[in-house]
Amino acid sequence: MLVKLERVSLFILCLTIGFVSCKKDDDANEPTPVEIRDRDEQQEADNDSIIEYFKSHYYNSSAFVDNPDPSINDLVISKLPENGELPDPDNNTLLWDALEEENGPLIKKSLVFAETDYEIYYLVLNEGGGKAPKFCDDVLVTYEGFKLNDDIFDSAVTPVEFDLITEVAVSGWRKILPEFRASVGYTDLGDGTIDFVNHGVGVMFIPSGLAYFSSATSGIPAYSPICFKFELLQTYQNDHDGDGIPTYLEDLNNDGEFTLEDDDTDDDNQVDFLDTNDDGDLKLTKDEIELSTYTDIDTREELENMASGAFKELIEVIEQEDGKFAGTILNLDPDGDGKAQYLDSTL
Repeated sequence: MLVKLERVSLFILCLTIGFVSCKKDDDANEPTPVEIRDRDEQQEADNDSIIEYFKSHYYNSSAFVDNPDPSINDLVISKLPENGELPDPDNNTLLWDALEEENGPLIKKSLVFAETDYEIYYLVLNEGGGKAPKFCDDVLVTYEGFKLNDDIFDSAVTPVEFDLITEVAVSGWRKILPEFRASVGYTDLGDGTIDFVNHGVGVMFIPSGLAYFSSATSGIPAYSPICFKFELLQTYQNDHDGDGIPTYLEDLNNDGEFTLEDDDTDDDNQVDFLDTNDDGDLKLTKDEIELSTYTDIDTREELENMASGAFKELIEVIEQEDGKFAGTILNLDPDGDGKAQYLDSTL
């Protein structure tokens, strides 16, 4: 379930009002506090549950062979019959087999989150042909969330746009969507609908530690692994503080998350991606960088070569109508002294 910040604020307000209005003799009706479990132990249990799901469920794999415009509406995940035999093996694939197959469509990704080693899985139904989002970008998606008992708890049939870093409570989305690509374009069908061409389509299987962990939410108990079918339609690069540096470049330790401990250069209790003066000197960050835009470049590779260097980054590429390319190059060391000026408070 995707929880936007506004909804969280409203939830907290309502919860507070509810607590204030309760009488002391209503204590018996208060929710029982959830015991905080060890993350390593919970991850092991969640991984076992997800693997068991893979061994007991199959999907209609043939629906995604030579399918130029796949959709999550084409996907059917089913539980094996009691005899344990896979029905119609020519058209269906056991999820476990999809994981075990070399270069198979079900992929395991290992990562560290909250000082815990996690395994997260995603099924590639179509990688997509456009731009891949960063962990902190805006995305336009459709999705369906379901639990390991196959109960659906949330869905968005009409495309919705949200910010992966500020509007998503489930960190698993930030870990998986960058593995896919948005559409290469779209066609207006003239009936109020849009057909997105060659967009990312997949399923993510998320342990509770990368979902809601100890927090129960609508229809989802605490410590529940959850899953999402999704379509990645479009993505938009974020610069949350408008300082000219894309948000993804302000993740100083490259862990795909933002914390005051790791991502606050000047220790002013404001993470850099929300700080217009990252090093706390007398100059704003936007005045300590250099942005250069180029047009009519023959190839994308030429732009990439122009951006080579320790302090340069190609932050945007657009293919022009004539087949040539335009791009913006960010230079973090305009004076060439070997230091990123926006992180150097030395005057």
